[in-house]
Amino acid sequence: MRFGIIGAGPIGSNIAKKLVENGHDVKIADARGIEHLEGKNLTGTPVIIEDVIKNIDVLITSIPFYALPSIRNIIDKVGEEVVVVDTSNYYPQISGKIEDVENGMVESVWVSHRLGRPIIKAFNNFLAYTLEHHGTPEGTDGRIAIAVAGDDLSHKQIIRGVANDLGFDVVDSGSLSDSWRQQPGTPAYCTELTKEELAIALTKANKEKAPLLREKVMEKLIASGGTFSIHDVVKANREVFNS
Repeated sequence: MRFGIIGAGPIGSNIAKKLVENGHDVKIADARGIEHLEGKNLTGTPVIIEDVIKNIDVLITSIPFYALPSIRNIIDKVGEEVVVVDTSNYYPQISGKIEDVENGMVESVWVSHRLGRPIIKAFNNFLAYTLEHHGTPEGTDGRIAIAVAGDDLSHKQIIRGVANDLGFDVVDSGSLSDSWRQQPGTPAYCTELTKEELAIALTKANKEKAPLLREKVMEKLIASGGTFSIHDVVKANREVFNS
Protein backbone atom coordinates (compact mmCIF):
# COMPACT_ATOMS: atom_id res chain seq x y z
CA MET A 1 0.00 0.00 0.00
CA ARG A 2 0.96 3.64 -0.42
CA PHE A 3 1.15 5.82 2.66
CA GLY A 4 1.65 9.48 3.36
CA ILE A 5 2.58 10.54 6.88
CA ILE A 6 2.46 14.12 8.13
CA GLY A 7 4.64 14.34 11.20
CA ALA A 8 8.07 12.84 11.86
CA GLY A 9 7.97 12.62 15.63
CA PRO A 10 8.33 9.36 17.58
CA ILE A 11 4.95 7.95 16.49
CA GLY A 12 5.03 9.06 12.85
CA SER A 13 8.64 8.03 12.25
CA ASN A 14 8.20 4.62 13.87
CA ILE A 15 5.04 3.92 11.89
CA ALA A 16 6.97 4.83 8.74
CA LYS A 17 9.84 2.53 9.66
CA LYS A 18 7.62 -0.47 10.32
CA LEU A 19 5.53 0.09 7.21
CA VAL A 20 8.63 0.19 5.01
CA GLU A 21 9.92 -2.97 6.69
CA ASN A 22 6.64 -4.63 5.69
CA GLY A 23 7.01 -3.66 2.05
CA HIS A 24 4.80 -0.58 1.92
CA ASP A 25 5.60 2.63 0.04
CA VAL A 26 5.90 5.53 2.49
CA LYS A 27 6.34 9.27 2.10
CA ILE A 28 6.83 11.46 5.15
CA ALA A 29 6.51 15.22 5.56
CA ASP A 30 6.83 17.85 8.26
CA ALA A 31 3.95 20.32 8.37
CA ARG A 32 6.40 23.14 9.11
CA GLY A 33 8.54 22.48 6.04
CA ILE A 34 10.86 19.82 4.64
CA GLU A 35 13.89 21.52 6.18
CA HIS A 36 12.70 20.25 9.57
CA LEU A 37 13.40 16.69 8.36
CA GLU A 38 17.06 17.40 7.70
CA GLY A 39 19.40 15.38 9.90
CA LYS A 40 16.68 13.02 11.09
CA ASN A 41 17.18 9.27 10.79
CA LEU A 42 14.01 8.56 8.84
CA THR A 43 12.71 5.55 6.96
CA GLY A 44 10.61 6.42 3.94
CA THR A 45 10.89 9.22 1.40
CA PRO A 46 11.04 12.78 2.79
CA VAL A 47 8.84 15.12 0.75
CA ILE A 48 7.26 18.53 0.97
CA ILE A 49 3.81 18.49 2.53
CA GLU A 50 2.10 19.24 -0.80
CA ASP A 51 3.53 15.99 -2.21
CA VAL A 52 2.84 13.72 0.76
CA ILE A 53 -0.85 13.49 -0.19
CA LYS A 54 -0.29 12.52 -3.84
CA ASN A 55 -0.94 8.96 -5.06
CA ILE A 56 -1.58 7.42 -1.63
CA ASP A 57 -4.08 4.99 -0.13
CA VAL A 58 -3.72 6.09 3.49
CA LEU A 59 -2.77 9.43 5.06
CA ILE A 60 -1.63 9.42 8.69
CA THR A 61 -1.55 12.71 10.58
CA SER A 62 0.81 12.55 13.53
CA ILE A 63 1.34 16.13 14.64
CA PRO A 64 0.38 17.91 17.88
CA PHE A 65 -3.37 18.11 18.47
CA TYR A 66 -3.45 21.90 18.49
CA ALA A 67 -1.58 22.08 15.16
CA LEU A 68 -4.06 20.03 13.14
CA PRO A 69 -6.17 22.99 11.95
CA SER A 70 -3.04 24.39 10.30
CA ILE A 71 -3.03 21.59 7.70
CA ARG A 72 -6.69 22.00 6.68
CA ASN A 73 -5.65 23.48 3.32
CA ILE A 74 -3.62 20.33 2.60
CA ILE A 75 -6.35 17.94 3.77
CA ASP A 76 -8.85 19.70 1.50
CA LYS A 77 -6.84 18.37 -1.46
CA VAL A 78 -6.83 14.73 -0.31
CA GLY A 79 -8.97 12.41 -2.42
CA GLU A 80 -12.21 11.14 -0.88
CA GLU A 81 -11.05 7.55 -1.36
CA VAL A 82 -8.00 8.06 0.88
CA VAL A 83 -8.22 6.75 4.45
CA VAL A 84 -7.26 9.57 6.84
CA VAL A 85 -5.99 8.45 10.24
CA ASP A 86 -5.18 10.73 13.16
CA THR A 87 -2.90 9.71 16.05
CA SER A 88 -3.05 12.84 18.21
CA ASN A 89 -4.15 13.34 21.81
CA TYR A 90 -5.34 16.41 23.68
CA TYR A 91 -3.17 17.58 26.56
CA PRO A 92 -4.13 21.12 27.63
CA GLN A 93 -0.74 21.56 29.31
CA ILE A 94 0.78 21.36 25.83
CA SER A 95 -1.85 22.83 23.54
CA GLY A 96 -3.54 25.23 25.89
CA LYS A 97 -7.20 24.72 26.66
CA ILE A 98 -9.48 24.28 23.66
CA GLU A 99 -12.97 25.41 24.58
CA ASP A 100 -14.93 22.89 22.51
CA VAL A 101 -12.98 19.95 23.95
CA GLU A 102 -13.14 21.34 27.48
CA ASN A 103 -16.92 21.55 27.06
CA GLY A 104 -17.16 17.87 26.18
CA MET A 105 -16.62 17.56 22.43
CA VAL A 106 -14.87 14.27 21.68
CA GLU A 107 -11.27 14.97 20.70
CA SER A 108 -11.47 13.12 17.38
CA VAL A 109 -14.77 14.76 16.48
CA TRP A 110 -13.07 18.12 17.01
CA VAL A 111 -10.25 16.98 14.71
CA SER A 112 -12.68 15.79 12.05
CA HIS A 113 -14.48 19.14 12.12
CA ARG A 114 -11.22 21.07 11.87
CA LEU A 115 -9.94 18.93 9.01
CA GLY A 116 -13.28 19.02 7.23
CA ARG A 117 -13.59 15.31 6.57
CA PRO A 118 -14.21 11.93 8.25
CA ILE A 119 -11.21 10.38 9.97
CA ILE A 120 -10.20 7.17 11.67
CA LYS A 121 -8.77 7.42 15.19
CA ALA A 122 -5.90 4.99 15.72
CA PHE A 123 -2.34 4.64 17.00
CA ASN A 124 -3.07 7.12 19.80
CA ASN A 125 -3.45 4.80 22.78
CA PHE A 126 0.06 3.42 22.95
CA LEU A 127 3.46 4.94 23.59
CA ALA A 128 6.13 5.43 20.93
CA TYR A 129 8.35 2.96 22.79
CA THR A 130 5.56 0.39 22.72
CA LEU A 131 5.17 0.92 18.99
CA GLU A 132 8.88 0.57 18.36
CA HIS A 133 9.71 -2.34 20.65
CA HIS A 134 6.60 -4.25 21.73
CA GLY A 135 5.02 -5.30 18.45
CA THR A 136 4.82 -9.06 17.95
CA PRO A 137 3.77 -11.48 15.17
CA GLU A 138 0.09 -12.26 14.72
CA GLY A 139 -1.06 -15.03 17.05
CA THR A 140 1.59 -14.34 19.70
CA ASP A 141 0.31 -15.02 23.20
CA GLY A 142 -0.20 -11.76 25.09
CA ARG A 143 0.00 -9.60 21.96
CA ILE A 144 -0.75 -5.95 22.71
CA ALA A 145 -3.86 -4.47 21.08
CA ILE A 146 -4.78 -0.95 20.02
CA ALA A 147 -8.19 0.68 19.70
CA VAL A 148 -9.53 1.90 16.36
CA ALA A 149 -12.58 4.15 16.05
CA GLY A 150 -14.39 5.60 13.07
CA ASP A 151 -17.60 5.65 11.07
CA ASP A 152 -16.40 3.90 7.91
CA LEU A 153 -16.18 0.14 8.45
CA SER A 154 -14.12 -0.47 5.30
CA HIS A 155 -11.58 2.14 6.37
CA LYS A 156 -11.36 0.59 9.82
CA GLN A 157 -10.74 -2.78 8.24
CA ILE A 158 -7.83 -1.34 6.27
CA ILE A 159 -6.32 0.10 9.44
CA ARG A 160 -6.78 -3.24 11.19
CA GLY A 161 -4.45 -4.71 8.59
CA VAL A 162 -1.99 -1.86 9.01
CA ALA A 163 -1.93 -2.37 12.78
CA ASN A 164 -1.27 -6.07 12.26
CA ASP A 165 1.71 -5.19 10.07
CA LEU A 166 2.99 -2.98 12.88
CA GLY A 167 2.72 -5.88 15.32
CA PHE A 168 -0.54 -5.24 17.15
CA ASP A 169 -4.04 -6.65 17.45
CA VAL A 170 -7.04 -4.34 17.06
CA VAL A 171 -10.23 -3.78 19.00
CA ASP A 172 -12.96 -1.80 17.24
CA SER A 173 -13.93 0.88 19.74
CA GLY A 174 -16.96 2.06 17.80
CA SER A 175 -17.86 5.20 15.90
CA LEU A 176 -15.78 8.36 15.94
CA SER A 177 -18.08 9.76 18.62
CA ASP A 178 -17.17 6.71 20.74
CA SER A 179 -13.44 7.39 20.43
CA TRP A 180 -13.41 9.17 23.80
CA ARG A 181 -13.09 5.65 25.21
CA GLN A 182 -9.46 5.58 24.02
CA GLN A 183 -8.55 9.16 24.96
CA PRO A 184 -6.08 10.01 27.74
CA GLY A 185 -7.64 9.37 31.14
CA THR A 186 -9.31 6.10 30.17
CA PRO A 187 -8.35 2.51 31.03
CA ALA A 188 -7.56 1.83 27.35
CA TYR A 189 -4.92 4.55 27.15
CA CYS A 190 -1.25 3.52 27.34
CA THR A 191 -1.89 0.45 29.49
CA GLU A 192 -0.52 -2.18 27.06
CA LEU A 193 -3.48 -4.58 27.11
CA THR A 194 -4.31 -7.67 25.08
CA LYS A 195 -7.36 -7.51 22.83
CA GLU A 196 -9.47 -9.30 25.44
CA GLU A 197 -8.32 -6.90 28.16
CA LEU A 198 -8.70 -3.88 25.91
CA ALA A 199 -12.28 -4.78 25.01
CA ILE A 200 -13.13 -4.77 28.72
CA ALA A 201 -11.18 -1.57 29.37
CA LEU A 202 -13.11 0.29 26.69
CA THR A 203 -16.39 -0.52 28.43
CA LYS A 204 -15.05 0.78 31.74
CA ALA A 205 -14.18 4.24 30.45
CA ASN A 206 -15.86 7.18 32.18
CA LYS A 207 -16.15 10.26 30.00
CA GLU A 208 -16.75 12.68 32.86
CA LYS A 209 -13.85 11.40 34.96
CA ALA A 210 -11.34 11.02 32.10
CA PRO A 211 -9.92 14.58 32.26
CA LEU A 212 -9.35 14.27 36.02
CA LEU A 213 -7.69 10.87 35.64
CA ARG A 214 -5.54 12.23 32.81
CA GLU A 215 -4.30 14.93 35.20
CA LYS A 216 -3.68 12.39 37.96
CA VAL A 217 -1.39 10.39 35.70
CA MET A 218 0.50 13.56 34.77
CA GLU A 219 0.86 14.44 38.47
CA LYS A 220 2.29 11.00 39.20
CA LEU A 221 4.87 11.33 36.46
CA ILE A 222 5.81 14.89 37.39
CA ALA A 223 6.23 13.80 41.02
CA SER A 224 8.88 11.34 39.84
CA GLY A 225 11.10 14.29 39.01
CA GLY A 226 10.88 13.78 35.27
CA THR A 227 12.94 10.59 35.27
CA PHE A 228 10.51 7.86 34.30
CA SER A 229 10.64 4.87 31.99
CA ILE A 230 8.10 3.28 29.69
CA HIS A 231 7.29 0.88 32.50
CA ASP A 232 6.66 3.80 34.88
CA VAL A 233 4.21 5.37 32.43
CA VAL A 234 2.27 2.15 31.90
CA LYS A 235 2.29 1.48 35.65
CA ALA A 236 1.06 4.99 36.45
CA ASN A 237 -1.83 4.66 34.01
CA ARG A 238 -2.81 1.24 35.31
CA GLU A 239 -2.61 2.33 38.96
CA VAL A 240 -4.81 5.37 38.43
CA PHE A 241 -7.46 3.42 36.58
CA ASN A 242 -7.46 0.57 39.08
CA SER A 243 -7.56 2.82 42.15
